[in-house]
Amino acid sequence: MRILSNSDIEQVLTADECLATLRTAYGELTRGQGANRPRNHTYFPVKDDRYPGFGYRFKSQEGGNVSSGVWALRITSDLAGVETLPSGGQRRRLIPAAPGGKYVGLVTLYSLTTLEPLAMLHDSFVQKMRVGATSALGIDAMAAQDATVAGMFGSGWQAEAHLETLLLVRPGIEEVRVFSPTAEHREKFAEVWSERTGRRIVPVSEPRDAVTGCQIITCATATMEPCFDGSWIEPGTHITAITSPDGTATRRELDDATFDRADRIVVLSREQVHHDKQYDILGPVERGRLAWEDIRELGEVLLGDAPGRTSRDEVTVFANNTGMGVQFAAVCARALELAEERGLGHVVPTDWFLEETSP
Repeated sequence: MRILSNSDIEQVLTADECLATLRTAYGELTRGQGANRPRNHTYFPVKDDRYPGFGYRFKSQEGGNVSSGVWALRITSDLAGVETLPSGGQRRRLIPAAPGGKYVGLVTLYSLTTLEPLAMLHDSFVQKMRVGATSALGIDAMAAQDATVAGMFGSGWQAEAHLETLLLVRPGIEEVRVFSPTAEHREKFAEVWSERTGRRIVPVSEPRDAVTGCQIITCATATMEPCFDGSWIEPGTHITAITSPDGTATRRELDDATFDRADRIVVLSREQVHHDKQYDILGPVERGRLAWEDIRELGEVLLGDAPGRTSRDEVTVFANNTGMGVQFAAVCARALELAEERGLGHVVPTDWFLEETSP
């Protein structure tokens, strides 16, 4: 059994690899060659006096797909809560309360044929890349092919992955306008990524500047409130969000006006919409704007079973509305394969994890 750290994974797992493996995984899931259990958050009444308002949370998700050959179980053991920013806005935050000021997030891979545990991986780098790559697959399938200007909300680690994968699927993008509530953060992000990409990455001081004139709008934040006013959206725009209510926190990145403006809404998981009571996505259905059957899944769009865009002026929304175990199966299996080729990580006896009597 191989144990891989974030640094091991970062050496081998590229954005291109994530895009390819996830495209396959979502297609397999849609065709019944994959399975996924909805993500689950369990809050427990254990507090830490050092962090008022924060409490223990255990998150788990699991899934697998045929081509990866594995079943994945991803867990995080968290101290979770909401913090208020200097700007007055709020965001979800996890506290590094494990020994050494660290976090606990692990993915275990099990063979679908020999049953044995194959690997245990840190989840952080995979988490970042699989979210960005999933949003990019939605952009590739739904956004205008000739888009040249994009808006981005967020300037943290998720925004980094979203920008990198956005430019892979839309290499014609010339300018990205970045808004986040802290001026120092957005300015530093723009400086670093302008140099890395050779594109105009421009910090903007008002949310509206990351919406008007942008053919693609990407939200990659931990906000509790909508990032912008949906009335600002122009015809032909594609919008991506990664935050929806999760059954325990009423957070969202897109307002009702954005969902009501949408001619087409695609989600990553329809099952998760009901599991988490994601009222932001259900809003247009409840208001009679769309039928539930009109909201399709990304896998259907990638396979051509549902359209991503049918006209230039359509407003399209991709709600990257959950993390999925099948994502971790596909991406972590590929990372494991590449790490084994290079001899990365630590190997421990698999027999330590096997037993002679029936579970």
